[in-house]
Amino acid sequence: MSLPVVIESGLAARLAGGAPALGATPLPDGRTRFVVWAPTAVRVQVRLGDGRSFDLDPAEQGYHAGIAPDCRPGATYRYCLDGGDELADPASRHQPEGVLGPSAVVDLGAHRWADAGYRAAPLWEQVITEVHIGTLSAGGTFDSAIDALDPLAEVGFGAVEIMPVAEFPGARNWGYDGVFPFSVQSTYGGPAGLQRLVDACHGRGLAVILDVVHNHIGPVGNVLGAFGPYFTDRYSTPWGPALNFDGAESDHVRAYFLESVTQWFVDYHIDALRLDAIHSILDMTATPYLAELSDLAAHLSERLGRPCILIAESADNDPRVVTPRASSGLGMDAQWNDDFHHALHVALTSEQIAYYADYGRVEDLARAINDGFVLQGEYSEYRRRHHGAPSGALEPERFVVFAQNHDQVGNRPRGERLSVLVSPDALCLAAGLVLLSPGIPLLFMGDEYGETAPFAYFVDHPDPGLNEKVHEGRHATLRSMGFDEEPMDEAAESTFCAAVLDPKRREASGHREVLALHRRLISLRQAHPALARSRRVDVSASVHGAVLTLTRRDPSGSVVALFNVGTERAVALAPSLVAGAGPAGTTRWHRLFDSAEPEVGGGGALQPAEASPGDPLSLAPFAFCVYGSAPARPAGEP
Repeated sequence: MSLPVVIESGLAARLAGGAPALGATPLPDGRTRFVVWAPTAVRVQVRLGDGRSFDLDPAEQGYHAGIAPDCRPGATYRYCLDGGDELADPASRHQPEGVLGPSAVVDLGAHRWADAGYRAAPLWEQVITEVHIGTLSAGGTFDSAIDALDPLAEVGFGAVEIMPVAEFPGARNWGYDGVFPFSVQSTYGGPAGLQRLVDACHGRGLAVILDVVHNHIGPVGNVLGAFGPYFTDRYSTPWGPALNFDGAESDHVRAYFLESVTQWFVDYHIDALRLDAIHSILDMTATPYLAELSDLAAHLSERLGRPCILIAESADNDPRVVTPRASSGLGMDAQWNDDFHHALHVALTSEQIAYYADYGRVEDLARAINDGFVLQGEYSEYRRRHHGAPSGALEPERFVVFAQNHDQVGNRPRGERLSVLVSPDALCLAAGLVLLSPGIPLLFMGDEYGETAPFAYFVDHPDPGLNEKVHEGRHATLRSMGFDEEPMDEAAESTFCAAVLDPKRREASGHREVLALHRRLISLRQAHPALARSRRVDVSASVHGAVLTLTRRDPSGSVVALFNVGTERAVALAPSLVAGAGPAGTTRWHRLFDSAEPEVGGGGALQPAEASPGDPLSLAPFAFCVYGSAPARPAGEP
């Protein structure tokens, strides 16, 4: 039984809702509609798991569509093109037996959502925690992750960023080897599990950011090339063939990925997408795919009545990434700021291998705070060319800042976190710089209590030969970065198990103090207007010796944070009070926080409770303190 249908391609049709959804869509009467793009196939069959087969009707522009009777959610199926091998659906919503198994019909409308009244806070207001579902909890599933949400909300996080969940091979993977961009990892709990987790996050006031990969497809179970020209040989990526976003038939490739984005926002109530490595989305067209994606997100925001946010990862230091579409930019809402991380990491560790070679001065960190990028067209020793463009016109909320993330931890042979690379004082100073900066703070899972579990790269490919190639490739890459140490075995279950968080560590000595520090700093950030949304003109970071002074101004009261980013005691001077940046009569600073406080693991003498502009403040190595502007004391008061 078949369904004649005209399939339109491109963004306009998707926005108008005129094109039937790709993949298998269950209908109310017990039937299922199938739509697939296979432009070179003459005959396309749906072969159901119960043995029945149905021919699809060819439609315009290489699509094939039809309706199968008595085919309900849970039914498994494969496609057969011109009598060849049976293949999973490129737009599969669920792979219950993994990437090499059949696809399954899923009713994404079956979940009864309880988040009708939820609206995510603006991105600039959030503190993000990045998590990996497999290692966030001992259970390693969406449902077990729900049990980890209350402690995150209690610390003060406003958003949970989930590493990729598109179906990947095996049960252990970072998620960047996904091969079905519409699907949800079966070992995590599949589509229904992700919907439950998102609902649970919203019930606790936590926004959900999902990491998606549009720059490559994993090597195991990849069926896209059998269906159409999803890939191009004009470019290459570090992970294999480049996706075809600008060649012949690329309209349909774009439509495929745009529809997957619509699914995340509409069917899963995701609040934001983090787009992996957009510098590897190679596209020379006048209107790039990423610009179309921004247009789609804007349309969905209007249609759904809630923001649909896009956050990019880019290594290009290109301000156009977050420049609005109306100003000829790509229109992303924010992007990860690797320069902030690199400058901070080098300041604390003195490592200058690989991409760290371009950093080494505390002034680099101040520039990242003041302007966004450190490299804004300057010569890069690492790249051996000039890199980046000026970013000072971009507001701070366009940048996500962090002391570490999955990449930066995993780009080490043993997956060491900052907590094992630097002293406790330096670790706390890193937290202060991230959480008090004007950017959007992101912490890697467990950072809030100083987690020490390594997060090395891990995979679970079914082919031992592929696992060996992964190991050899990783070892070569790490050697090129300056690491001589043999990396942990990526395919070993022990590597994965070592990364699983232990919630008991939160209350252990040395960790509960770090947790208290994060609670205090997040609370301070949320409570003080000067630490909320900032314009560039209201932020200034300056450096004197090893001391970085960060001032954030607001008419209701300013905040200054003084950081000793050095191994020797240093003297800082309380800065001047800017007129109009505090209550009437403001003449002094009052202490809001001091890293020497015993509650947060400090053991030194506290800074004065009040300070006047120009007063000297002695800071121990890697110590920091925070002051707010205060009005003058009444006459006669000491």
